[in-house]
Amino acid sequence: MKILLINHYAGSPQLGMEFRPYYMAREWQKSGHEVLIVGATFSHLRKRQPQLSDEVIDGVHYRWVKTNAYKGNGIGRIRSMFSFVWQLKYRFKKILRGFVPDIVIASSTYPLDNYPANKIADHYGAKFIYEIHDLWPLSPMELGGYSPKHPFIRVMQRAEDFAYANVDAVVSMLPKAIDHAEERGLSREKFYYVPNGIVEEDWENPQDISDGLRSEIEAIKAKSDCVVGYLGGHAVSNCLDIFIDAAKILTEKRISFVLVGSGVEKKRLVQRVADEGIKNVFFFDPIPKTQVPSLLSLMDLLFIGWNKNPLYRFGISPNKIFDYEMAGKPIVHAVEAANDPVAEAGCGISVEPENPDAIADAVMKLASVSASERDEMGRKGHDYVLKYHTYSVLSQKFVDVMDKISK
Repeated sequence: MKILLINHYAGSPQLGMEFRPYYMAREWQKSGHEVLIVGATFSHLRKRQPQLSDEVIDGVHYRWVKTNAYKGNGIGRIRSMFSFVWQLKYRFKKILRGFVPDIVIASSTYPLDNYPANKIADHYGAKFIYEIHDLWPLSPMELGGYSPKHPFIRVMQRAEDFAYANVDAVVSMLPKAIDHAEERGLSREKFYYVPNGIVEEDWENPQDISDGLRSEIEAIKAKSDCVVGYLGGHAVSNCLDIFIDAAKILTEKRISFVLVGSGVEKKRLVQRVADEGIKNVFFFDPIPKTQVPSLLSLMDLLFIGWNKNPLYRFGISPNKIFDYEMAGKPIVHAVEAANDPVAEAGCGISVEPENPDAIADAVMKLASVSASERDEMGRKGHDYVLKYHTYSVLSQKFVDVMDKISK
């Protein structure tokens, strides 16, 4: 099959997030399919922006549509969205330059790209798939307090409803998104769940962390009976104040808490720990994705937490959990959602969110069991990921959807 994947924010390990289009395309190509990814020349998620209109990265063919740079979530980002979508809808023959797809996938976070995706699919007699990342415009309504009558929300809602009325299939990373999509007009039989996952090769020959970082973490381990790690963004949504509250409860225990990453909340969190004299919490700078396995191997337990959020009734699919599980470490998971990958794998303890006492209790419980018991728990997570969440498995699930709607 010839697969056109439209994703405004498409990235790669070299460019930065987001990674899913790259990993899916690479696996599809291994299976003999031809893939073209169309993205924008600028994305706030990337660490660097593409320089060419055409680019091949590790065999994956990208074609970049020129859009404006922007900062934040203001008018600049909105202008970038509309520029990308308009060009795709009205200049797609020039942009595709002879690429005739059998499948067209609209895969950006926002639903506007369903308009050009549908038009391209109609023109070439291809099948049309909408891949749901976040539920827009429900997310800005429930998280940002936007009114359903806001002009921007109305535009997004019209695009989402258009997609559900016209697609051949919807693929979602959220298992219960069908409950929302059906309310907006999607036929339930058109819905398929394909979550996020990991790439096995990233774990076969991982790059080592720097000698300096290793020495610092080894020093922390030497004075601790248990080291609890967090790796990822430092944002309000990551529940890190609650994590630090739990650390504070355990300040008299030989348990250390290590946070690695960056984000808008990091400076404040570092200052908070200093102001409150919390001695068992340690911060480190972000590391390259290729070093993640090496870092996680040094931890005894791992943490991921979520603030209470009504959107999680449709499910969660965080890459971080699958990295944690692949590392073979027990996980403390503070969550209230429609699904729980930690509980499903049996690889840790899940507790209610926003409850530092519950997190501290879970940490103590896991720290108190034998090393062999922790290893067994970690092995369950590792086996679970290999069975259900490698991109070789997930890409085939996606191909199965494409095969089914093409018959």
